[in-house]
Amino acid sequence: MALFLLFVVFSLSCVKGVELKNSSLPSCDFPAIYNFGDSNSDTGGISAAFQPIPSPYGDGFFHKPSGRDSDGRVILDFIAEKLNLPYLSAYLNSLGTNYKHGANFATGGSTIRRQNETIFEYGISPFSLDIQIVQFNQFKTRTKLLYQEAKNSVERSKLPVPEEFSKALYTFDIGQNDLSVGFRKMNFDQIRVSMPDIVNQLASAVKNIYQQGGRSFWIHNTGPIGCLPVNQFYKHNLPVGYLDQYGCVNDHNVMAVEFNKQLKDRVVKMRTELPEAAITYVDVYAAKYGLISNTKNEGFVDPMNICCGYHVNDTHIWCGNLGSANGKDVYGTSCEKPSMYVSWDGVHYAEAANRWVANRILNGNFTDPSTPISHACYRGIKSIS
Repeated sequence: MALFLLFVVFSLSCVKGVELKNSSLPSCDFPAIYNFGDSNSDTGGISAAFQPIPSPYGDGFFHKPSGRDSDGRVILDFIAEKLNLPYLSAYLNSLGTNYKHGANFATGGSTIRRQNETIFEYGISPFSLDIQIVQFNQFKTRTKLLYQEAKNSVERSKLPVPEEFSKALYTFDIGQNDLSVGFRKMNFDQIRVSMPDIVNQLASAVKNIYQQGGRSFWIHNTGPIGCLPVNQFYKHNLPVGYLDQYGCVNDHNVMAVEFNKQLKDRVVKMRTELPEAAITYVDVYAAKYGLISNTKNEGFVDPMNICCGYHVNDTHIWCGNLGSANGKDVYGTSCEKPSMYVSWDGVHYAEAANRWVANRILNGNFTDPSTPISHACYRGIKSIS
């Protein structure tokens, strides 16, 4: 009888979205993660496709370059750890890959909307979200065929089990570069007009996976882009009100907040359009801004300080690169204590900051619905205090 009641409760929570305490439900058994995104979650894609990201990137945790824009792990790595899964291999990396527990289609510089420029101009990846979805579709088809053709368990050991695609967690962390491109090419009114199309294209990507059987989605909003130190590298005599009290560009963050509002509204609508999907909206912006606004109490240095690279006056030498300053060769090296920095290189977060943010989003404190990632397979969960 007890088992029957447990089955009824479980079924109701999945089908009707009954309001239950998260603790009353077993953790989801995600066999794999499939990620789509930009440099915030890239684990080697852009390095495989173009010039590898050099040391000291990756040295802090992996003790070698790891294809990540950080001194160590990115938030996606902490997601994998939380779900007891291995770190994701990049889809574009042909060497040393293992796709049994998922694949990562993110590449540094990726956008949701396809851009009409090359990576050599402004660092925008050719692998926009629509291309990443095409890659996923091909990956799914080909791995299924290879799995069926495999002659033994050894050949199958690095391939996903075809039946597990529907049980996997699908994560999205993309959109920041769409705003960056907008700041370069458009005024704020034009950026606002472009936002519905951007969020609709992300929704189309989610729908594509849903139509193939995917049911669990974890969608990050965009972070406080105005708080990236790179925004101030070459700017002087800024007008009053340009920066907020923490050194963030006000207008850029206003645009990020507007984008996130539209994204959240679209997620809410998707829950109606995709009735069998469990879609979690993750407020990365609030988590990151929470750290930036309270760095001193959290043991970090000024969030506008960068750990890796050389920046003095108008001379900036990117992290891991060799340049010239005052007639001398200067290497963009790392600081002594990356664990005290929010910003690794002026654009990307250091591992310690990524861990701090991950600890706060993965427990459900910054998600809608308010549920930890371990329960992201359930629809309609509402925490009860």
